[in-house]
Amino acid sequence: MLNIEQIKNGLVIDHIKAGQGIRIFNWLRLDKIQHTVAFVINANSERSGKKDMIKIANTISINYDVLGLIDPDITVNIIENQKVAQKIKLSLPQKVENVLICKNPRCICSTENYLTHVFYLENSDTQLYRCQYCDELIYAKDFK
Repeated sequence: MLNIEQIKNGLVIDHIKAGQGIRIFNWLRLDKIQHTVAFVINANSERSGKKDMIKIANTISINYDVLGLIDPDITVNIIENQKVAQKIKLSLPQKVENVLICKNPRCICSTENYLTHVFYLENSDTQLYRCQYCDELIYAKDFK
């Protein structure tokens, strides 16, 4: 059994779908921070069989909408004095700004650099989003 030390204060990003942890690790640029980070892949999980998990020995600013877009089943635990002080259950965001990028070359947000790329959740079952300006569709899984 792998033993990872408890953190005194920080974040635990838990219940990440197995294999998706590396996307979150890279998106958060955790290789660039000065704090201790534990990245566990394929851990046993009663809920989903296997999961990934990330422990960060400090609090950092996170865009929860992006985490929910990558994997809506994630739980973020905020740790204070070695105890869970707050548990945040993520879900697919209803609206995302400047996260998904419209692929339509004629869309106004593609031609006018000052406009925000805005997408609204069209279908939560398929995780499909629609561009506010041109109705272009994009799946959350296509987020890089």
